Amino acid sequence: MNGDFLALLPKPAVPQFGANAPTTQPLHATTVFAFHCAAGVIIAGDHRATAGNIVFSDKTEKILELDSHSLMAIAGSPATAFEMGRTLQTSFEFYRRSQLQSMSLPAKIRALSQLLRNNLAGTIQGFGVVAPIFAGVEPNDPSAKPQIYFYDPLGAQFEATNYAGSGSGSGSIKSVLSFLERWGQPKPAEMSLEQAVVLANRLLMTAAEFDTATGGVHPEVREFATIKLVSPPGIRSISTAEQEQFWKEASK
Repeated sequence: MNGDFLALLPKPAVPQFGANAPTTQPLHATTVFAFHCAAGVIIAGDHRATAGNIVFSDKTEKILELDSHSLMAIAGSPATAFEMGRTLQTSFEFYRRSQLQSMSLPAKIRALSQLLRNNLAGTIQGFGVVAPIFAGVEPNDPSAKPQIYFYDPLGAQFEATNYAGSGSGSGSIKSVLSFLERWGQPKPAEMSLEQAVVLANRLLMTAAEFDTATGGVHPEVREFATIKLVSPPGIRSISTAEQEQFWKEASK
């Protein structure tokens, strides 16, 4: 016994073939990330969900609007993550109606942490692991700046100074963002909305080169990432038409 709790978690299963092979494998959603830009916080995700080595869907939406000022991007078990999202949406709306004001940002951050902690049994057994990213801005303070938090599957929360990523393709994305933060001209935090949206799509395309579980982004056929902006006024979804326009301008 070395006291390492994470060592007790189930290891990823080795694919099995033949008559005794399992017929189904857990569904997983990947890849999501967030970073600061000049307009606020960009939070983006691809559309692919996988079950083992099978592409289950290339139309999965992984960024959930919890209320008008906060978002959750999911990686891991979609069923568990979607249920967490619905629970938070209901909780935030109930608080707003009963207290006649929106819940504070720190309270929202802790609410997600508590849900992850309550999911301990599913995390330990390996079928309900969720590692989300949370992005939000204090609704009661017009001068507040958007914040990014990432979580481990047990509920520990960490504020991301510049960027965060989760899912199987996030390693490549975080490496590129780290490079750009040091030597980019401009740095991601200095980019306009248009530049940040183009970067988000390019990051997912780069991740897809090295990770088969990341996909569903093909600008040449008008298939773009899910991208939302969190800023003091609230949440803005970047439409496919806008992304296509930004992409064409950047490609000139």
